Amino acid sequence: IAAMAAVVPASAADVGLELALLIDVSGSVDANEYNLQKSGYVQAFQSAAVQNAIAGSQLGKIAVTYVEWSGNAQQVVGVNWTVIDCTGGAAACAASSNAFATAVNGVTRLYSGLTAPGSAINFVTPTFASNGIDGLRQVIDVSGDGVENDGFNTATARDNALAAGVDAINGLAIGGSAITAWYAANIQGGA
Repeated sequence: IAAMAAVVPASAADVGLELALLIDVSGSVDANEYNLQKSGYVQAFQSAAVQNAIAGSQLGKIAVTYVEWSGNAQQVVGVNWTVIDCTGGAAACAASSNAFATAVNGVTRLYSGLTAPGSAINFVTPTFASNGIDGLRQVIDVSGDGVENDGFNTATARDNALAAGVDAINGLAIGGSAITAWYAANIQGGA
C-alpha cells in the first residue's frame, strides 16, 4: 500500500515546444528585410514541411508567439501565444498552422527605432511562465540585421533567459559575417 501511494503520475505537458519569434523592426531594417522576416514566417507556417514537422514532433503540437521589437521600450506582441495542434490529422494541422500564418501576415509594423535585442529577450522571457501553456522545451528565435545600440545588455539577457528555463535561443542574422558573428557571440545560447 505504501508503494502504491508513492506513485503519482507527472503532470502532462500541453505542447512539445513553446516558441517565441522575435522580429527586429529597428530603423536599420528596411522594407525588404522586414518582409523577408515576416513573409518567411508566414510561408513557413503555411508549408507542408513545417506542418509535418510539428505533427511529428513531441506531443504533435507547439505553442508560438510573434513579437516585433526595436529600441529599449519598443516591443509589441503581434500574435499572442497560439497552439498549433497537429494531433487531429493533416487537415486540422494545416488549419491551425495556416491560421497562425494569417495572423502574422496581418501584423502592422509599429516601430523603426534603435536596436535592443537584449530588451526584446527580457520582454518575452517571462511570458513562458505566464502564457498558461506547459511545454517540454522553450525556445526563442531572434532575427535581425544589427548589433545592440540600445537597451539591456544582450549577452546578459540571453544568460538570464537560459537561467530562467529557456532551453535555447537561436540567432537568425540578416547580413554578412560581422552580424552573424555578433549574433553567435551575444544571442545564441542553450541546447
